[in-house]
Amino acid sequence: MPGSIAHLQLMARYLFQSFPGVARELEGWRRLASRCPDPELRRQALASLALKRFHCQGASVFAVWHGNCHGELLRAIVALQTISDYLDNLCDRAGVHEEKAFQQLHHAFRDALTPGANPKDYYKDYPYRQDGGYLAALVKACQQSLRTLPSYPHVQDKVQWLAELYCHLQVTKHLLPDRRERRLIQWLDPLLQDLPEPLNWWELAAATGSTLGIFALMATALRPRVTVGEVEQLTAAYFPWIGGLHILLDYYIDRQEDREGEDLNFVNYYNGEREALLRLQYFLQRSLEEAASLPDPVFHRTVIWGLLALYLSDAKVAAQEATGTRRLLLLNGGLASRHLFFLCSFLRRAGVI
Repeated sequence: MPGSIAHLQLMARYLFQSFPGVARELEGWRRLASRCPDPELRRQALASLALKRFHCQGASVFAVWHGNCHGELLRAIVALQTISDYLDNLCDRAGVHEEKAFQQLHHAFRDALTPGANPKDYYKDYPYRQDGGYLAALVKACQQSLRTLPSYPHVQDKVQWLAELYCHLQVTKHLLPDRRERRLIQWLDPLLQDLPEPLNWWELAAATGSTLGIFALMATALRPRVTVGEVEQLTAAYFPWIGGLHILLDYYIDRQEDREGEDLNFVNYYNGEREALLRLQYFLQRSLEEAASLPDPVFHRTVIWGLLALYLSDAKVAAQEATGTRRLLLLNGGLASRHLFFLCSFLRRAGVI
């Protein structure tokens, strides 16, 4: 009963505090993006804000972890996720394939997580350059908000480690098809050897692509005292398990459109629907186990249930005739995941997400 009450209180804060806060933040960034002088950068910035807002909405649950919505943490989360979505568009949707350009762009993601870092010419090697200060403003906003989190210095090393993995994946996965897979395997092979249990290379790649571990550490930094052990335990839960589940679900619902666009999709490496289901079930099981071992397990289980609900309520699941897999995953997730699935389905119909 106490866990159920805590879950309901968390969801109330999430819907009635985080969602309006995200809307306000995104509207401010939309106004700035609309003033980008370069039409291609303006187009990609506005598209990422319009089409990927649910990323910020989902991540904003971390802003209400410790009570009422924390404005500075929410601002940092929205700014960083907006950087992530914008850079993803610049690497994937603008017809550019230069590795050097991608590397330079992603210094913005690293700098955003490093209060005090001086801004760089993030577009130095990119063919489009004039954004009216949009990307630099996002970086500065995230830096300024992170400075207000009392324990951020205690989590910063792990945040930057996860950020390096994330940036490496983003740069490499957007290379031309004849190069990207080989480069990903070469990079990931040493990391696979260090894991306590075996994973496929594409599963570890998926885990590096999640920002959830970064947001969890940022939210932990709100507490005045954070131990090294707590940081290590939280990082181990989100990487590779909860973060891996996050991105595998994301790729799962995008399989068909990625095949049509010849885009890299990690779930397409599985040998059919049954193997994909079994591995998703395993990541779900391990994520729930890790969540149960963390302080405040109700919160972390809610994050996991929310991932199932958010992604599996997407219309692309039914369009790909994957409703059987959806049903089994929701059953594995438990009653709370099914309740959140119906809530997300309602919010999608209402145009909220």
